[in-house]
Amino acid sequence: MVEFKFSEPPVGNSADDISSECQRQLQPIIGEIVRAAAAAGWNQKDVLLAMVDVAWDLYEKRRGDL
Repeated sequence: MVEFKFSEPPVGNSADDISSECQRQLQPIIGEIVRAAAAAGWNQKDVLLAMVDVAWDLYEKRRGDL
């Protein structure tokens, strides 16, 4: 399993800083998922779009909790 190392929010706490830090940690993992799927014959763009759909669904469900 992958370990995520989130500590305090980035300095400034702006959306750009948070997005950059999340991208830094998630990009390698997403890249591995896409490479594994492509090696199995899946279309890379389809896999990335599916990840966007999953992330959006999580966002939409969570928004109601706020």
